[in-house]
Amino acid sequence: MPLSATRSKHRFTVEYPINASPKILYPYLASASGLARWFCQDVKIDPDHRLNFIWDNQSHYAEISSHRTNKSVRFVFLNDQKRSVPDASYLDFSIESSELTQEVFLRVVDYSEETDEIELQEMWDNLILTLREQVGG
Repeated sequence: MPLSATRSKHRFTVEYPINASPKILYPYLASASGLARWFCQDVKIDPDHRLNFIWDNQSHYAEISSHRTNKSVRFVFLNDQKRSVPDASYLDFSIESSELTQEVFLRVVDYSEETDEIELQEMWDNLILTLREQVGG
């Protein structure tokens, strides 16, 4: 029985202020080269336009299920055969701007089998620190 059949998913949501415009930030969230600079070891695009996220020298395939330029992107992870599965893990990045204060926020939704809130918070804090260094914000 696959592990995903025995474990339930957990939705972790967090927001970070980012001192960069949506136009500067978006390519770091939605392109393979941008993601590889802060999010994982590498990201490659296969001939079928699936993304191959590489962590600890292991491949994790995903497809972009939705995107709005300079606003949001969602990656839905695939199984080992590179196929969609019910209740798949996903990662959602949304860029929010306050018209009043001109602040830009990045909302991250991490829907996965990881349930340790403290570990998730620390992981995303560190990832966003690296992202901020990349975008200068």
